[in-house]
Amino acid sequence: MSLPPPPPPAAAEACFRHPNRDAGRRCTRCGRPACSDCLVQATVGSHCVECAKAARPDVRTRATFWNARQPALVTTILIGINLAVFAMMVVQDPQAIGGALTRLHLEFALYEPALEQGEWYRLVTSGFLHYGIIHVGFNMYLLYVVGQMLEPAIGRVKFLLVYFAGLLGGSAGAVLLSPDALTAGASGAVFGLLALAFVGYWLNGTNPMSTSIGSLLILNLVLTFLWSNRISVGGHLGGAIAGGLCALAVMAPAYRGVPKWAGYAAPIGVISLSVAIAVLSVGSS
Repeated sequence: MSLPPPPPPAAAEACFRHPNRDAGRRCTRCGRPACSDCLVQATVGSHCVECAKAARPDVRTRATFWNARQPALVTTILIGINLAVFAMMVVQDPQAIGGALTRLHLEFALYEPALEQGEWYRLVTSGFLHYGIIHVGFNMYLLYVVGQMLEPAIGRVKFLLVYFAGLLGGSAGAVLLSPDALTAGASGAVFGLLALAFVGYWLNGTNPMSTSIGSLLILNLVLTFLWSNRISVGGHLGGAIAGGLCALAVMAPAYRGVPKWAGYAAPIGVISLSVAIAVLSVGSS
């Protein structure tokens, strides 16, 4: 008795993208045969390149994920801008690293006679200039410490508004108390953030002096008055007052019923008030 002939071997499946290649495997998502070049390792199994592409989040979703992984993005950008400006100063004049006066100071630092000539941009640009590596290093360290705490807590927009409220509050204070000095530095903005956190702790029932923020603010205020011949007292005090005023709305606890919009309006109001004080002070001293 003769046995039937064995069935012919099954024809190898061709890759759906490369018909001249044997597939070998199938996509575990859509089931299409694919060669090794057309398969992408997935969490479970392998996906063909089209399924892998379809499974990727869209640009908006990827941007949202990236954004969520940057808790202190504004802080990082502000530090980068300040360091880039300082690097530019050093490139133009290497002595700037030790605190020497540079052309950028003369053109962009806060100086009342220049404001009288209509150079109002100095109210802002002065906050991005520094005298030496110690000056910029200390300010950027404080900005990093406070920014890591405040920015994720209050949000990027409010954080940026408070930063500029402190910066312009410091400019207003410097114009009031030292109009003839060539003032520069991010200290007003940093003091504004320190005061925001200080008052915020107090509003929420925590003794700010039991925190590192309280110690930092008091220590820096003491240094401000001890070295008043080298430090802008008006800049530091003006920034701190601006930040404290912002905190009354930005850091108000929920039970006080402060409307959400007030957290944005308060820093904008402080910015406007600071500019008005600076404008009214010019020429009156």
